[in-house]
Parts: sequence; C-alpha cells; structure tokens
Amino acid sequence: MKTEKYSMSFTTGSLFYQESVKLAVLFLEIQDWNLVRDMVLSKNLLQSRTVNTSKRVCREVCSRLRTLHENELDLLAHGTFQEQSYLLWLAVCRRYKFIADFAREIVREKYISLQFALDYEDFDFFFNKKSEWHEELDQIKPATRIKSRQILFKMLREADLLTSNNLINPAMLSPQLLSTISEEHRQNLLIFPAFEAELKGWAQ
Repeated sequence: MKTEKYSMSFTTGSLFYQESVKLAVLFLEIQDWNLVRDMVLSKNLLQSRTVNTSKRVCREVCSRLRTLHENELDLLAHGTFQEQSYLLWLAVCRRYKFIADFAREIVREKYISLQFALDYEDFDFFFNKKSEWHEELDQIKPATRIKSRQILFKMLREADLLTSNNLINPAMLSPQLLSTISEEHRQNLLIFPAFEAELKGWAQ
C-alpha cells in the first residue's frame, strides 16, 4: 500500500481565527467558494497589505474550511469562541494529515498516559519517525522544519489545547460540538486530548 504523502504547507500561518470566521459567514451566505475568493480579493476583506498576501491567506483558509461540512461551518460562524477554536483545529487536522497524526499519536497519547508536558523534542521524535516512511520529509530544509514546529505549537496554543508553558490542556468539547460532528466522522475526535469517557456520544 502506498503511503499518503504529507503536505507541510501549513507554515503560511497559524489558525487564522478572524479570517476563518469571516469567510465561513460569507460562504454560508453565498454557498460558493469561488465567489468567496473573488469577493475577498476584490474588496480586500482580509485587509491584507498586498494582493499576494491576500491571495495566499485566502487560499490557505479556504482549503481548510472546505474540509468542514455545512453544519460545522454554521457552528464555526455562530458558536462560542472555544467551539470555534476547536473547529479550526479540526479543519487543520483534516487538511494536513501530518498534524492529525501528531495530534493523535503524540498529543493525545501523552495526555491519556498522564504525561502533560509537550516539548519540541516530541515533535522532532515524531518527525524523524515519520521520515522513515515519508520520503518527502527528508526533502524539507532545516529552517522549514523549525518553522513547521513553531507554527504547529502556536496552533495548539491558539486552539487552547496547549498552555504557554507547553502543558497539554484537556479538550472541553461541548454537547453542541459533539452533535455537530457526524457519526461517520467520529474518529476525528481522536485529534483532541481527551479520554474516551469524556467524548460523550463517541462510538468506536
């Protein structure tokens, strides 16, 4: 079986909270991602300094939000800050398998093993382990690898899954968020640091 390649292009930015909520609201109104992109660029809705920056951020945010279903986008647009943050983490993990695997295999496993400290060595261990099966990781320059690590940790902090002191925060998933994620996507809940008993309604 051929191993799915990892995309590491998430270094464009972190969670993009404000941009993501704005684009989610816009999409729910017009129901067309191409029109969303056109409106963002023509009206500079992201208030970027340059057109190239606006294009880059818009492309990145849209690629993540496209992974969310409409009911998830609706909760992103109208939910609490915590629900929104978790949904953005969910979108990032769906968009980037590398991040999803790190979330499940490192962050959650450490949490359920009652090891709450997460450090850069954990990332390096994971990266080196995965590079044995993913040749594309060997092509990444050291500077890009360092930036990937910094951005990933920043995303975890912005999603409130990691403290400023690099301690893993347990995910507090609301009943509304849990009910929004459909049965066929319940496995996605494993990207959150939580015990199975805490994932109410989760079924294997």
